[in-house]
Amino acid sequence: MKKNNISFFLMLLFIFFSCKKEVIKKDTNSRQKSSIKYAEGFDIIEENGVKKLIIKAAYQNSKEVFEYSIIQRRKNTIANKNNKTIEVPVKHFVTTSTTHIPMIELLDEENAIIGFPNATYISSEKTRALIDKGNIVEIGKESSLNTEILLHLQPELVVGYSVASADKSLSTLKKAGIKVIYNGDWLEETPLGRAEWIKFFGVLFDKEQQADSIFNVIETNYLEAKKIALKATKKPTILSGAIMSKDIWNLPAGNSFVATFLKDANVDYLWKKTEGKGSLSLSFESVFDKAQNADFWIAPGYFSTQKQLVNNNSLYAKFNAFKNDKIYTPTTKKGITGGVIYYELAPTRPDFVLKDIIKITNPDLLPNYKLTFFEKMN
Repeated sequence: MKKNNISFFLMLLFIFFSCKKEVIKKDTNSRQKSSIKYAEGFDIIEENGVKKLIIKAAYQNSKEVFEYSIIQRRKNTIANKNNKTIEVPVKHFVTTSTTHIPMIELLDEENAIIGFPNATYISSEKTRALIDKGNIVEIGKESSLNTEILLHLQPELVVGYSVASADKSLSTLKKAGIKVIYNGDWLEETPLGRAEWIKFFGVLFDKEQQADSIFNVIETNYLEAKKIALKATKKPTILSGAIMSKDIWNLPAGNSFVATFLKDANVDYLWKKTEGKGSLSLSFESVFDKAQNADFWIAPGYFSTQKQLVNNNSLYAKFNAFKNDKIYTPTTKKGITGGVIYYELAPTRPDFVLKDIIKITNPDLLPNYKLTFFEKMN
């Protein structure tokens, strides 16, 4: 009898948890699982049949989450003025960072851009042609957008960014009735996390499948390059950064975006064990003691030539990487108006950045690859 009671009790428990599991399953169906794999700053979900674009990191230390319902544009209707709703596909908009341009171009939507701040820094030939034709209007500077011009342009949307707090000029635009959405791609701490923001634009242009396909290619290329790097028989030592002001040497911290590239390239970054996701501020002496014999010096600040380095500080010439002509910089490859191509394109194409570092440090692993961003410093 006792045995039967125990069996009956166990059966009830089984039925209870089975039912509970089924209820949970039904609840989660109303909020579709995210397709975002690497990016931390945004999300795309479907909730109760409504697609939502969620910005989780609009700027540094932001605690505010912005959530937008995505709805299909209808013909012959007045534009929706609800700031929490975005009609797609977006046809006429303003973007504010050069890092947005390659993603927009990959989706074939550069013609939708009608305004940009300080457009001189745009290097892409396709978008520069639109600027030269007058199709893209200058709208001031990043931190002080010209509200009068923007009100005249009447963009459907302004894709902005802010460094440390809600940007005042963007807040002014919101008050004037212009929709603003923050893009925090630059806050991502992994190369693939930054590149995945193409899916953000995929939502805005109603081209999610295309954005997914493009990102999948970039992801596959990156991961394949990472596997190739593991075949290296040597791990050269790496120095990075330079003194930019007040005798302080700035270089990537051990958990930073740049250090991730070096780790994935399977090289020995000399500060890989340091804490932090930003940059380290060190004295020249401490850097020299640790990296005098480093095999390579990759990305020496904003310097483009060896002459600039020694004119700034003659002690740079004492590093073995300087003596052995092993310094590589991305600052020499520029667009027609002087913008550094690396700063514009690299966040979208981390696969090229990783292959560049592998080619520099272990060239035999990629015999047919030519450098995309970096060049040997002369």
